[in-house]
Amino acid sequence: MPFKDRRPSILLVDDEPANLHVLKHILQDDYRLLFARDGERALELASNERPQLILLDVMMPGTTGHEVCVRLKADPQTEAIPVIFVTALSNPEDEALGFELGAVDYISKPVSAPIVRARVRTHLSLVRADVLRQTRLNIVQALGMAAEYKDNETGLHVIRMSHFSRIIALEAGFSAEDAEELLHAAPMHDVGKIGIPDAILQKPGKLDADEWAIMQQHPDIGARIIGEHDASMLQMARRIALGHHEKWDGSGYPAGLAGTDIPIEARIIAIADVFDALTSERPYKRAWSVEDAVALIREQSGKHFDPHLVNCFLARLEEIIEIRDRWAE
Repeated sequence: MPFKDRRPSILLVDDEPANLHVLKHILQDDYRLLFARDGERALELASNERPQLILLDVMMPGTTGHEVCVRLKADPQTEAIPVIFVTALSNPEDEALGFELGAVDYISKPVSAPIVRARVRTHLSLVRADVLRQTRLNIVQALGMAAEYKDNETGLHVIRMSHFSRIIALEAGFSAEDAEELLHAAPMHDVGKIGIPDAILQKPGKLDADEWAIMQQHPDIGARIIGEHDASMLQMARRIALGHHEKWDGSGYPAGLAGTDIPIEARIIAIADVFDALTSERPYKRAWSVEDAVALIREQSGKHFDPHLVNCFLARLEEIIEIRDRWAE
């Protein structure tokens, strides 16, 4: 089998062969290089090859670098590829325009080899970090979906309720970063159901006392599955798994916590989870209307749910319904 070059790929775009030669000399030992001498060829290569980074000249005949950048960012297949402008245009206004069009950095000609190498390393490391974050989310969602499938749920449930939770959190004053972390942690809320027998999870009728006692173990099972870690997202996921069936008035389980003793992430998940469960059709029930589901959440404010978070939910209800419709089953 021929050797596959696994080095990061970089697309170099410049209408002057001498400039491409300089960049090639600087980068060829560490990266797999692609070359284009005009904007249209650059767009073709970007679409077909999906390089990890593009170094793009601005002043080119025909399609300019600015136009290339705009078209890259308008295409869902290439919008995430970071673009560094490499150009003789060095006025602050030129740099500002480049960033406005979507570039992540700006290197002035004539280029300095150490600067080119440093900027390329920096932006490729950010690409790798983004890939790791997305991979982490995909794994967490897959684990959450595994639990939901045991309970006659669908994988879309964990996606919807995770996004509902993020929106409620933002309205409640979470920072964008913390709300994003909640989005990543939320799919694991019911992972403990993996440890509950199918005969109980999928029983069409009401659970008897012994069965209900077993069902109430799933928050503790989920916390054990997630474990105790230094990573803040997994710490949050554990708090959610343990606390999302607690109730504001203390009547929930497994610990009978009340009010603000329940972690706020778990209180948010409780609303998001119930709203999606009510408005989704399942083999054992019809979907409630949005109006009926909202009425129940209002009625349970101060009982099941944190009143302040209910208000946050209601304030962003239009966005939540948009997400529900976008991820409809």
